Amino acid sequence: MKLQDKKTVILGASANPERYAYLAAEMLTERNIPFVPVGIKKGDVFGQSILEIKEKPHIPDVHTVTLYIGPHNQPEWYDYIFSLNPQRIIFNPGTENPELYDLAKSKGIDVWKACNLVLLRTGQF
Repeated sequence: MKLQDKKTVILGASANPERYAYLAAEMLTERNIPFVPVGIKKGDVFGQSILEIKEKPHIPDVHTVTLYIGPHNQPEWYDYIFSLNPQRIIFNPGTENPELYDLAKSKGIDVWKACNLVLLRTGQF
């Protein structure tokens, strides 16, 4: 599969350059991987408006959901995450959640406990 086919939802997106979610958006942009930023604060990330997570925006053709939301804040978004029909969920450091991990696996979703930034830097994305 080509990288351009791996549309990625950044869940917990941020327009703050000091946040890892922002760095992920930057690296996806550099590699021409389409992404959709979704978060709680409005803003723009590399020409994309951050979509309001509370509105649970419909996003077609999602390959990957990369999580930048802590495990204690994830349960209210489980249904939304699954509604995106991702093929893969990446649990970045600090977002590990055995409950969501097991639920995703039971739905046939590939789950990775990994750092999105490292995956992109090393060509493993």
